[in-house]
Formats: sequence, structure tokens, C-alpha cells
Amino acid sequence: MKIYTKTGDNGTTSLIGGTRVSKSDKRIEAYGTIDELNSYIGLIRDLYNNNETSAQLLDIQNKLFIVGSTIANEKPETIKLPTIEEKDIIDIERFIDNINKDLPEIKTFIIPGGHHISSFCQIARTKCRKAERILAEPDASNLQIRLSTTYLNRLSDYLFVLARKVLKDFNKSEILWNPTL
Repeated sequence: MKIYTKTGDNGTTSLIGGTRVSKSDKRIEAYGTIDELNSYIGLIRDLYNNNETSAQLLDIQNKLFIVGSTIANEKPETIKLPTIEEKDIIDIERFIDNINKDLPEIKTFIIPGGHHISSFCQIARTKCRKAERILAEPDASNLQIRLSTTYLNRLSDYLFVLARKVLKDFNKSEILWNPTL
């Protein structure tokens, strides 16, 4: 099988189900942003030598493929694919709670930086927020899109606390926002 098909040379791509859409379509932008996010998470997993966190990040990467396929699936009623479940959101919340219990209380905004892995977590957080903004529809009738949006919302919180944990693990100080500058 060749990696190139040449079918996208005219600026279109296929959804799961076969419909061709513009590569600037909102769905393509959303799952493309999720792909970027997934790549950053892979980088964090490669750089951060922590078995528990690596397992969490690998699970998250697999879930992001589910989110992407949910967005790309134009016929969810007939084309059955894995889905994000409430349990997946609860898992992320559990990850957040486990990390956050060992971190100091936040009293001001935290400026990204302090360690390269923490900075990559913050970049991944912003990519996650971007994907969530693209995907978010306040009155979305598709339960899977709503659950995927909620998952992304929790994931951005996870990446934020992970950035803080990295700083703590590497004995680096958080850079606190000073509004009086």
C-alpha cells in the first residue's frame, strides 16, 4: 500500500463514510488539531521518565484517536467505532485528583515555563483548548461529540496539573503571574 493517494491534491479529503469535504472543513480542523495534540503528548511521554504518567499518557493518546474518529465519522448510526464514555472522563478526573493532591494551592495565574517538559505540557494544553473550541457546539445533539468535548475539557486540566507536577518533580519553581508589572 502506498502512503500517498493523491486524492487530496485538490484540497479535499474523505470523512469516514466516504463524503469528500474541504480540508478547511471544521471537522478536519478539529481532528487535525487533535493530531497535533496527540503528537505533543507523545513527545511529553518520551521525555518524562515516569511510568505511571507514561501509562496515563498512552491511554490518553489512544482516546484521542477515538475522539478524532468520532469527529470524522459522518454516519455514526451505521458506522460503529469505539466511543468516548463517561468512564473515560472519570478516569481523567481521577488522574487530575491524584496529581493535584500533592501540589500547592494556586493563588494566581501561572506563566508557562520553568522546564522544557512542563512547557511542552502547556503547549499541549493550548492545543487541547483549541481543539475543544473548534469542536464545541453548545447545543450539540450528538452525544459522542458532547462527550468528546467534555473529554478534551478535562484533558486540558490534566495537562495543566501535569505541567505543575513536572516542575515539582524536577525541583523547579512555578513562575507566578505578577499583575503589577
